Amino acid sequence: MKNLPMNSRFVLMSLLLTLLFSCSTSKNVQSTSKSSFAKGADIGWLPQMEATGYKFYDTDGAEKDCLQLLKDRGMNTIRLRVWVNPSNDKASGHCSPAETVVAALRAQKLGMRIMIDFHYSDTWADPAKQAKPAAWANHTFPELLNDVYNHTFEVLTALKNAGVTPEWVQVGNEIPGGMMWPEGSIKNWNQLAQLLNKGYEATKAIDPKIKVIVHLDEGNNNEKFRLFFDNAKANNVKYDVIGLSYYPFWIKKNYTETIGDLAYNLNDMVTRYDKEVMVVEVGGEYDKVQNTYEMLAATIKAVKAVPNNKGLGVIYWEPQGEKSWSGYFLSAWQPDGSPSAALDAFKG
Repeated sequence: MKNLPMNSRFVLMSLLLTLLFSCSTSKNVQSTSKSSFAKGADIGWLPQMEATGYKFYDTDGAEKDCLQLLKDRGMNTIRLRVWVNPSNDKASGHCSPAETVVAALRAQKLGMRIMIDFHYSDTWADPAKQAKPAAWANHTFPELLNDVYNHTFEVLTALKNAGVTPEWVQVGNEIPGGMMWPEGSIKNWNQLAQLLNKGYEATKAIDPKIKVIVHLDEGNNNEKFRLFFDNAKANNVKYDVIGLSYYPFWIKKNYTETIGDLAYNLNDMVTRYDKEVMVVEVGGEYDKVQNTYEMLAATIKAVKAVPNNKGLGVIYWEPQGEKSWSGYFLSAWQPDGSPSAALDAFKG
């Protein structure tokens, strides 16, 4: 296999991993209706947590599968990030295309809906960093357009071959400054638009029903969203859903000070751009259980209140990423390996 081209190796590895995991995804699966409100979790760390021996428990102390614990708390959706050629670092690696196929298949077998989050990087992409994959570093802009299309198409093809067609595909992760810098920076909106459209076109080539998301941080910041999506409209960016992150902790305000701004922004995005909206990342402090519960309940309420069912759902970012393993203090998991009561907000 080592003598095959990279793309061929990836497809073969995906199929082998899929066969090892399951021969069929259609049996005994009760999928949630696509018209229902999406309540979910991004769980990119989960396979690594399990590989390092981390155990998950219910509140009664019984060991249980993490995805089942999330489902028991009302979650029906799993979001998975995918990196191009990631390292094997425990917390900042993995999430390769092949690993993403296996995780998506596992979630679907529990009846969960799937969102795929393309970072177009080998590691974290967010407002502070949008590094191109190393394999693309010296490519011309026309080559980068092909890279985005081919990577998106190949990952989604591998998923489809495994029996998984995502309901949503996110093109870029938290991209207020653009993605794949410098070529895809907002300093050159025309090029950013072309890159985003390549991701859209590759997704729709797999299945026109998949909804494409464009995602920004600071979901309470209406000015930031208007500036970005006004430019997106002017440059004919194609997408279906506006994705928002909402982390009161990172803007150093209690949710009570900003939830009204989030609600306003959700409604303004729908009215202004005639798009659906979705909070694709949210999180609160793991040791402030009641406050996080109330924040989640308020966020879900705000999205559900968007008129004409255009508020699609709310997804917690890495609730299972317990702090002793990840160092991440906005998880929703307790030191004893059990889910925080904050996640009960998703049961409603």
